[in-house]
Amino acid sequence: PSWGNHTPIFRDAGLELKGYRYYDPKTCGFDFTGALDDISKIPEQSIILFHACAHNPTGVDPRQEQWKELAAVVKSRRLFPFFDMAYQGFASGDTDRDAWAVRYFIQEGLNVVVSQSYAKNMGLYGERVGAFTVVCSDPDEAKRVESQLKILIRPMYSNPPLNGARIAASILTQPELRSEWLQEVKGMANRIISMRE
Repeated sequence: PSWGNHTPIFRDAGLELKGYRYYDPKTCGFDFTGALDDISKIPEQSIILFHACAHNPTGVDPRQEQWKELAAVVKSRRLFPFFDMAYQGFASGDTDRDAWAVRYFIQEGLNVVVSQSYAKNMGLYGERVGAFTVVCSDPDEAKRVESQLKILIRPMYSNPPLNGARIAASILTQPELRSEWLQEVKGMANRIISMRE
């Protein structure tokens, strides 16, 4: 299972879609064995979508040891990881901890794409605030990727809205606001966690 919009977004981009096992209804947990088996059979150089944390819609995430094994399979199959990180901070209450999988994949030498939203964790619904990060191998590759992204961006929206971006930048760059935001994220996460108990 995944966020409902993933399928039309990727399908409309011309990609062939295939799922992998994720949620085990018997344990109400992550189907690690099934996921690992399916991922190990994905054709080499395919894109693989992961939720970095707070999986939507299940709320179930791999443990760090499982992420390590998933990264090893992704690396051996030469897959291209695409992380959706729409709920950073909501899984554990700690934004750094919730970014662990992304950082681990990068540490392991994998180039990744991260689509990050601040709509939920900053309460900026309707502002279309987020970041699209592409980790590249070297500066030359980064220039080529940037050039291609600009070609895509220009006809789609040319210039993104500024209001939400300025709010997010203020929160992330001003220590007092950042500290207050992190406390609020922890509070929201604790509420989510307590509702699931």
